[in-house]
Amino acid sequence: MIQRQVYTDIKDDLFQGKAILIFGARQVGKTTLVKQLIQPYEKDTLMFNGDEPDTRQLFKDITSTQLKRLIGDKRILFLDEAQRIQNIGLTLKLITDQISDVQVIATGSSSFDLANKTSEPLTGRKYEYTLFPFSFAEMTQHTNWLEEKRLLNDRLVYGYYPEVVNSVSTRKAERSLVLLSDSYLYKDILALEGINKPQLLNKLVRALALQLGSEVSYNELARLTGSSNHTIEKYIDVLEKAFIIFRLPSYSKNVRTELKKSKKIYFYDNGIRNAVIGNFTPFESRTDVGALWENFLVSERQKYLAYQQDSSTQPFFWRTKNQQEIDYIESTHQGLTAWEFKWSAKARVKFPEAFLKAYPDSKTELVTPESFETFVGVE
Repeated sequence: MIQRQVYTDIKDDLFQGKAILIFGARQVGKTTLVKQLIQPYEKDTLMFNGDEPDTRQLFKDITSTQLKRLIGDKRILFLDEAQRIQNIGLTLKLITDQISDVQVIATGSSSFDLANKTSEPLTGRKYEYTLFPFSFAEMTQHTNWLEEKRLLNDRLVYGYYPEVVNSVSTRKAERSLVLLSDSYLYKDILALEGINKPQLLNKLVRALALQLGSEVSYNELARLTGSSNHTIEKYIDVLEKAFIIFRLPSYSKNVRTELKKSKKIYFYDNGIRNAVIGNFTPFESRTDVGALWENFLVSERQKYLAYQQDSSTQPFFWRTKNQQEIDYIESTHQGLTAWEFKWSAKARVKFPEAFLKAYPDSKTELVTPESFETFVGVE
């Protein structure tokens, strides 16, 4: 069993009088993680799945008296895919307020749904975590550093979804990724109000996959998909809240020519990105090596920051109107750090003079396959 980085943190939060909410895309291992956490309390646990119609009916408009009767002398209530349950926020509030000795754990594959439904009712009553596909750091703990370095080229193509990592062949890994990208990932998105154009969704995700590591223009995406800017922005927002993609904004403070409202879009998993465009060509033979390497590093860094519960670090990229650019920047209380990503260890990098002049106290670093471990949280 591969130990998740958040395991110990969540374990320490059990029975502290707060609901525990675990967000993450479908199939990243949320249910497996919770089952690990509650294994010592197996006989004292009630489990329900919000995908089941009878579960949704059971919890619809349930009262505190009915909840007490349902839970009885159990110590843990686990609600999987809780975003599917009507009024879930109020239900969780009733439990934390009225049955405070019971630990409630809820998972959700759409932060748009579950976070919205629990935000106000559970103010001050919840601990929140996000679970991602396996990280490089988690895999080095499971196998070892050398083994993961050897597998790096494969990971850059197939990614870190649990079912893919556990696949015994590339054929099965590809089949799992195609199934994931075709069905599971969009299951919650298409159930949301106003998201009713599956063909547009597919076109948009494919367009984003093909523009990996590049700035994106909502105008251009609208033109490519035959839609409007407003619709594109809405769909991208929902894709982000379903943990399929994430946006990286441009950094702009001092230089007149800096891009101020630009953005890049990355995928949380390289394998999903490659499944979307139907390209599982071996890494050594690909033409998008730089984009895959950049997506891997930026997504691994976001996992690391999330698992550190570091909300003070703000990530960006940097670019000017005359095409001077830096791949990745972080702004912290200590200042700015800028990174350039290169697949070749022999690459020579010169950081833009305009950036160094505007931000003379910033730190600069080059990240290559020979030096990336610290950047992704492996000491």
